[in-house]
Amino acid sequence: MVSVLLKAQQDPQFSQYMFTQLSINPGFAGSDDKINVFALDRQQWTSFGDGAPKIIVFNADAAFTLFKLPLGAGISIKNDEIGFNTDTEINISLAYKLTIGNGTLGIGIKGGIASTSISGTWEYPYSTGPQSDDPAIPKEQSGLAIGDFGFGLFYKTPDLYFGISSTHLLEAEYDLTQGKSALVRHYYVTAGYNIPLTNPLLDFKPSVLVQSDGAYSQLSINALIEYNKKLWGGVSYRTDNAIIGVIGIELFNWVKVGYSYDFVTSDMMDYNDGSHEIMMGFSFDMRKEKSPERYKSIRFL
Repeated sequence: MVSVLLKAQQDPQFSQYMFTQLSINPGFAGSDDKINVFALDRQQWTSFGDGAPKIIVFNADAAFTLFKLPLGAGISIKNDEIGFNTDTEINISLAYKLTIGNGTLGIGIKGGIASTSISGTWEYPYSTGPQSDDPAIPKEQSGLAIGDFGFGLFYKTPDLYFGISSTHLLEAEYDLTQGKSALVRHYYVTAGYNIPLTNPLLDFKPSVLVQSDGAYSQLSINALIEYNKKLWGGVSYRTDNAIIGVIGIELFNWVKVGYSYDFVTSDMMDYNDGSHEIMMGFSFDMRKEKSPERYKSIRFL
C-alpha cells in the first residue's frame, strides 16, 4: 500500500482575466485613476450538473491621495464552489503608485481571510461500518477561516501594462478532518499591449497570462479587436485546456458587459458542454472638469 499527497492549483481560472486583475495582483489597485467595480460569474463544465465548478468574483478599486502620497486601494471577494467544497476569499489591497517614464508602477500588498468548508450528504455501504470509523470524512459541515496575504507589482502606460504577483504567501494550513492541507503559493505574470491599426476606429489588444503553483504552469494567450473603444471581440487559447471566444460592449460610456465561452480541448471535452463567463463592470472617471471661470472688469462697471 502506497499513500501519496497530491496538491492541485487552488486559485480559479478566468477567461476574461483582463477584468479580474485585482484578484491576483494588489499592485493593480488604483492604476486606472478611476473608480472601478467589476463582477464576474463563471459556470464551468455546465453539463456536469450538481457539483460543477461555480465561481463568482467581485472587485472594486480606486485611486486616492493621502498625506500627499499617490495610493490605490481595493477590495476583492471571491467564492468558488465545486462538489461539496466551498472556498471564499476576502482581501483588501493597498498600492503605492510611483511614476516611472510615461507610466505608473503600483507596488501593492493585500491581506484578508480565506475560508474553506465541506458540506455534503455521505452514503456508506453496509460493509464499511458506521460513519465514525472513517476519520477522513466529517460527521457534519466543517469550515475554517485563516489569514491570507499577497504581493504584486503592476506597471501601466497608456498603451502597455505588465504585472507580476504572488498569492497565498504564507501558505497557511487548515485542518478540516484528519491531516492538514495548505493554501499553495501561486505566481502570476501578465502583460498586454494596445496596437492602433490603420483604421483609426480599430485597436488590436493582445495579452498573456502565466500562472503557476510551482508544480503546474498554464499559459493563456488572448487577442482582442476593439472598435471605437466601445465594442470588442476575439479569441483566447489556454494551454492544455480550452479555446475561448470573447465578446463585450461598453454602454453609456461607463458600463461594460462581456461574455466568453470555453470550448474544452482537454480529455474532458467528451463529457461537458464547455464553460460560460458573464462579466459586468462600472468605471467612473474621478477627474472632474472645471467649469470656466468668469471675471468682470472694473472698466465696464
